[in-house]
Amino acid sequence: MSFRTRPTPEPPSARRSRDGRCHTHTWADDWRDASHTALVAHSFTRSPVSFDSEGETCSGVVYVPEGSPGNVPCVVMANGFSGTMDWIVPSFAERFASAGFAALIFDYRHLGRSEGQPRQLVDVRKQRTDLRMAVALARRLEGIDPDRVALWGTSLGGSHVVELAAQDARICALICNVPGLDVVKGGNAAAKAKAAHASPRQLVTASAQLLAAAALDAARGWLGLSPHYLPVYGKPGRAFFTDPALAENFRRVEAQSPTWQNRVAPRFLFGAPRYRAGTIERIVAPILFSLARNDVELSNAFVKDVARRAAHAEVKEYPVGHFGMYHEAFEAVSADQVDFLRRHLPGPRCGLAMAADV
Repeated sequence: MSFRTRPTPEPPSARRSRDGRCHTHTWADDWRDASHTALVAHSFTRSPVSFDSEGETCSGVVYVPEGSPGNVPCVVMANGFSGTMDWIVPSFAERFASAGFAALIFDYRHLGRSEGQPRQLVDVRKQRTDLRMAVALARRLEGIDPDRVALWGTSLGGSHVVELAAQDARICALICNVPGLDVVKGGNAAAKAKAAHASPRQLVTASAQLLAAAALDAARGWLGLSPHYLPVYGKPGRAFFTDPALAENFRRVEAQSPTWQNRVAPRFLFGAPRYRAGTIERIVAPILFSLARNDVELSNAFVKDVARRAAHAEVKEYPVGHFGMYHEAFEAVSADQVDFLRRHLPGPRCGLAMAADV
């Protein structure tokens, strides 16, 4: 398969960071009219796959473009908080496969169609192990070039792909879609409280209630009892996402994604990701950060500060909120991400080969 590449046009408002390595593109409200690389439509197949992760089975689906004369690059995709492979990731995987890239999606253990007890447990360490095993699977699948594997992670999955890419120099490219890199420094508590129309006192109360629920859940886990679940979306202090504007999005998820559940074990808070200084500097692959300008869940300022430290990074912003990246801005976001992959995965020079240039 041949891959046509073309540099992404840089809008007049683009800024270059002081170290000259990180390029930030800020799109105006007419971003839908921006010029994107034309997609060459490929038909593709979807096949169920599975792999072992610490003795438990993870279920996945691999999308492979048809008609390729040789092995194709693959994008291994890490979903976000509570996400299952029937939510968010299929749309991006289809877009990547249509553009000539294989894509592997999967359920983390304890979620969706994968094994793991108790259910609805979000364990960062386990999820990162699952992602590592998914990459290993991709590298041995027939029709996939093991030396051209990229990572895509959204929200919580964004922290997973950064950690793995820092450890695996064979990763050829990295896409961080609204990445949740640090639950404390990378949070956006003030904006989140404002969106929920909560006062500072209410914010403190809600935070205390979440921590109390997490402590109760953790204690039940230590005792071998069933989890004390909280909703993913609901009321402040009783759920992780509380913005009233998200109600329709989550109703749609429940209706259209049968394996997703609106509950999670809140002990997650005690193992939530914290960004470790020096991590991004160890990544030799090019990185695309796709950010939502109106994100109230994550701090764009924190992500940009991390991006400035990367050897090869681009940052693009879109005039939507966190979940708008999967809906209103999907066409622009996915087109930019395909363009990024076309520029960095067409040939064999990636991963370890790039280290010599760093």
